[in-house]
Amino acid sequence: MMFSHEIMQRFNFSLTYKQVKAFSPLLCSSFHLSAIYSQSRNYRRPGSSPERLPFWKYTNFSLKNTTETLKKNVNLVFKEIQDHLRGPGGKPLLENLLEQTTVMWEFRSPEDLQKWTVSSDMEIGGKSQAFLKLGTNNQTALFYGVLNSEAPRDGETTSSGYCTLRSKPPKGAFGRKLNYDWSNFNTLHLRIRGDGRPWMIPLSKFFMSSRGRVQDGQYALWPDKITTIGFTIADRADGPFQLEIDFIGLCNDKAHTEEFAYELYKNIPL
Repeated sequence: MMFSHEIMQRFNFSLTYKQVKAFSPLLCSSFHLSAIYSQSRNYRRPGSSPERLPFWKYTNFSLKNTTETLKKNVNLVFKEIQDHLRGPGGKPLLENLLEQTTVMWEFRSPEDLQKWTVSSDMEIGGKSQAFLKLGTNNQTALFYGVLNSEAPRDGETTSSGYCTLRSKPPKGAFGRKLNYDWSNFNTLHLRIRGDGRPWMIPLSKFFMSSRGRVQDGQYALWPDKITTIGFTIADRADGPFQLEIDFIGLCNDKAHTEEFAYELYKNIPL
């Protein structure tokens, strides 16, 4: 389930709601959720035979890794307790109430890039390619690649051609899924290349879609339940593309009072 809004001619901007998955981070970093999810849903790439491996094949039972992971998560527990006592979001209450702007993501080092994931239709047999690297003077992120909408010739896939850049969801101690609370803000603030001007997108302009399709039933974005933010290119304009991002932030625009820009209605079964 996602809320998306087109901010450029070719790029779609998206926010994703929280999804619940059960897993055990104590079994350390080599535990691959995607592989387990694929098996549980009986997913297979068109033209390939399904991979059926036992659960323990995806888990590293190393005592050293387990001890390090446990230590790391215990430290996270203490940090979460300190942040909770300090105030909402780990900030003093007065600062939280008066906050008008904040920068959520900036790109100044390889560690900043590790907070993002890149994917394309190559995962389902397509030919699009996408990459992420530091941009100008190591002060920006450059999302680039080649879009190819040619569908795989497997007799099953009918459409293809997408590349996606998405932030990793925040996690708490022991792998608990967290979410961003943007209740104090009403506008996304981005600086991208372009012409160097910042982009400001009201949260009220986001609409619900699923797998690239706008849904009939719509409702306003819940700003306190955001887990990821992403850019997707899937406009069938084959060829090279690039998007350079300086920072992604939030602001409270007092001139914007709209709550939701689209009509709300319920589907009535025939």
